Amino acid sequence: MEDDLPDPATLRPGWTTGACATAAARAAVEGLLTGAFPDPVSITLPGGQTPAFALACAERTGGGARVGIIKDAGDDPDVTHGALILATVTRRPLGSGISFIAGPGVGTVTRPGLPLPPGEPAINPVPRKMMVAELTAFATRCGVAADFAIEIAIPDGEKLAQRTMNGRLGILGGLSILGTTGIVVPYSCAAWIHAIHRGVDVARAAGLTHVIGATGDTSEKAAQAFYGVPEIALIDMGDFVGGLLKYLRGHPVPDVTIAGGFAKMTKLGQGLLDLHSKRGSVDLDWLAGLVPEALRPGIRAANSALDALEQADAAGVDLAAAVAEAAWRAAAPVLTAGRLEIMIVDRQGILRAATGLRALPHSDAR
Repeated sequence: MEDDLPDPATLRPGWTTGACATAAARAAVEGLLTGAFPDPVSITLPGGQTPAFALACAERTGGGARVGIIKDAGDDPDVTHGALILATVTRRPLGSGISFIAGPGVGTVTRPGLPLPPGEPAINPVPRKMMVAELTAFATRCGVAADFAIEIAIPDGEKLAQRTMNGRLGILGGLSILGTTGIVVPYSCAAWIHAIHRGVDVARAAGLTHVIGATGDTSEKAAQAFYGVPEIALIDMGDFVGGLLKYLRGHPVPDVTIAGGFAKMTKLGQGLLDLHSKRGSVDLDWLAGLVPEALRPGIRAANSALDALEQADAAGVDLAAAVAEAAWRAAAPVLTAGRLEIMIVDRQGILRAATGLRALPHSDAR
């Protein structure tokens, strides 16, 4: 994540891939049934908003119509910002309804636990509902049945998907068509939170009893090597430890390990559940309270959390272990059952401290 987040009040919102796909499909069905493509095309979002989208391309195909819309994510650093979202609509036999096809660059679900069963195009339920509503309404206006196939494609989508967590979730071949409101709120990190939740769902559906949430690649690799768990047990939570723990509260897994660097776990120990620097910083006074009196002035004057840790190391004081224990006490109340562990990993991938998996005070786990 970025070190400094802009002021949300100054940022421009954008549109989800689901909203863009819906607008493209809506324009395509009009082109298919009337021969004319609306430009711009308006759709109705779940919240009642009616944005208009300019068409990037529009053409009749052999048996259908294709429309492309460039995704505008506003000021959000979305990997799909600027991507071309293509919808091709063709007629289906009378009474067959509306079906969805994953075109090039759109992924296919291959693992259970996601909102869609394996084998389905990775076009999420809300975007599907939006497309069905728009195409059904226009077909009704034209006096025809809403029997259509909708293919969504994203050129270069398979390459872009490598920058997402789709592969770990078992979504192969490209991107997902996402969105529950149709609107991208800049720096809300909704897609990241969504991926965390779906990662838990996939792990639970696979019958896993242990998941590892890590703040970064180094801590994740160290924790995976320690336990030898499969990739689907790994949850890339970034700074959103609260987002992971709160979801696990309602969707429990027996064993949970939280792994991260010393500074991140210090902030968790202080009680912060969002570990981004914008949300809170390392409290050196708090750290000083974990060491003997003689070391406290130096810890309070430290240049960084790492400096504080090195001072403690030099004095033979295991500050990492004290922080891990404090982080465990801060995280445990968020969960409702099972066992929890905190791991602290240094920048070289060396395990500095671990609480071990321990039953929560309020848990039935043994």
